[in-house]
Amino acid sequence: MPATILIVDDDKEIAELIEVYLRNEGYALLKAHDGVEALEKLKRHPVDLMIQDIMMPKMDGMELCKRVRQESRIPILMLSAKVEDMDKILGLMTGADDYMIKPFNPLELTARVKALLRRAGYQQQAVPEGAIRIGDLLIDRESHAVKVRGIDVKLTAIEFDILYLLAGNRGRVFSSEEIFERVWNEAGMGSNKTVMVHISHLREKLGAALQTGDLIQTVWGVGYKIEK
Repeated sequence: MPATILIVDDDKEIAELIEVYLRNEGYALLKAHDGVEALEKLKRHPVDLMIQDIMMPKMDGMELCKRVRQESRIPILMLSAKVEDMDKILGLMTGADDYMIKPFNPLELTARVKALLRRAGYQQQAVPEGAIRIGDLLIDRESHAVKVRGIDVKLTAIEFDILYLLAGNRGRVFSSEEIFERVWNEAGMGSNKTVMVHISHLREKLGAALQTGDLIQTVWGVGYKIEK
């Protein structure tokens, strides 16, 4: 699976800039805009590395780093506009693994992220044979398992079969009758309502897995369409 990186910065423009460069490298991204929100994200999602600002509302980066270090050894890259050597030393003593001064070169930040993950022993897991990966979503046909960022999403057998059908045929337009025939193995006359109910449940479960609509855009935004 791709490494999951948590970006913590109250400056939305900087957070979005980091997100663009790291997403292009294939990483899965989470974002938080203060230390309190970051701790909540860490409770709900497995994270492989955290990039965090120091000056933030509600809880500053130093306190956040201390809290994280009480329970986790994930690599932490601190970002700060503070240029004094003592600030850098304090950040590293608090528990950060690396420290970059703003403004920074996004390419250098990407290189440092890769180096921190290497030192932490992170290795990208291979996709099982017969499985399909789309961004943070893994659909394993052999075990009938669906995971989002390593977290199980509980689907019914019908929901799984619909998802696997669509995921294996990205860009293709399916009618409700065709989905019914392929999944239920029966004639699809008058099947529109049945199929759409299952599609609705599937969307809700996948969206809830990330607690945002991002996954729906990732999965359904690449050409999955259903003719009504």
